[in-house]
Amino acid sequence: MSTGFLLLQLLNGLQFSMQLFLLAVGLSIVFGLMNFINLAHGTLYMVGAFVGYTAAAATGSFWMALVAGPAAGAALGALFYAVLLRHMQRASAMTQVLVTFGLIFVGIDAVRFVWGDYSQTLAKPTLLDGSVSILGQIYPTYRLFIIVLGLTLALLLHLGLERTRLGAVVRAGVDDPVMAESLGINVERAFFAVFCLGCALAGLAGVVAAPVGDIHPGMDMEILIPTLIVVVVGGPGRLSGAFLGALLIGLADTFGAALIPDVSSFLIYGVMALVLLLRPGGLLPARHRA
Repeated sequence: MSTGFLLLQLLNGLQFSMQLFLLAVGLSIVFGLMNFINLAHGTLYMVGAFVGYTAAAATGSFWMALVAGPAAGAALGALFYAVLLRHMQRASAMTQVLVTFGLIFVGIDAVRFVWGDYSQTLAKPTLLDGSVSILGQIYPTYRLFIIVLGLTLALLLHLGLERTRLGAVVRAGVDDPVMAESLGINVERAFFAVFCLGCALAGLAGVVAAPVGDIHPGMDMEILIPTLIVVVVGGPGRLSGAFLGALLIGLADTFGAALIPDVSSFLIYGVMALVLLLRPGGLLPARHRA
């Protein structure tokens, strides 16, 4: 087992981790802010990928896909919030799970109706369609782009939640919503803005992941389980928890497939079980609301 091989697996693990983070962060924060289990979050990932594909095909620009995919995710998320989510926040967890699980199948059929039941491919941008040498190992430029994008967005999200007025409003709404509203803060509007941001990140994740694999109806179901594991392992409701959980699961999945392929399909479940045995609330559980 060479150092070069381990370096490549590390980079692959980081790339997959950043994909998981972009998708899991919205799901995790929405659960922490609104106490809502949204299993249809992966549908936004799928729709973002297909809308991005359509935008790239129409304009010939991958960068337009990076705009259209998140915009579609945010718009669909806003519609979902207005029609359903805000009316179900006080519903039981089982009701939330059943309704949003049903929306997954509605989304798959809607995508099949619009785009057909075929796999599509989103080409990499010319600027990133190459390779670079890292410590003597050749690695695709586009995969490095995913790593850098994920790390950059994680930093921006952290600064946004810790250093901006919206972040202060969100933290106040989580800690003591009654007191925040008595001070004239529109907590629901702040939570809605964060919810739409999480939906936009899900759409972005779909576009970013498309050139690495392919786009097809049902891709949301394939990514849903790893995303939920990231949220559970990291601790629902924390940005840092989603990031740490994505790193742990992404690296475990990648190194497991490379080093112990016979049991790799079970490895992330074993990691989740071990974390929950030691820390039932996840690695970085969110504070409970007052």
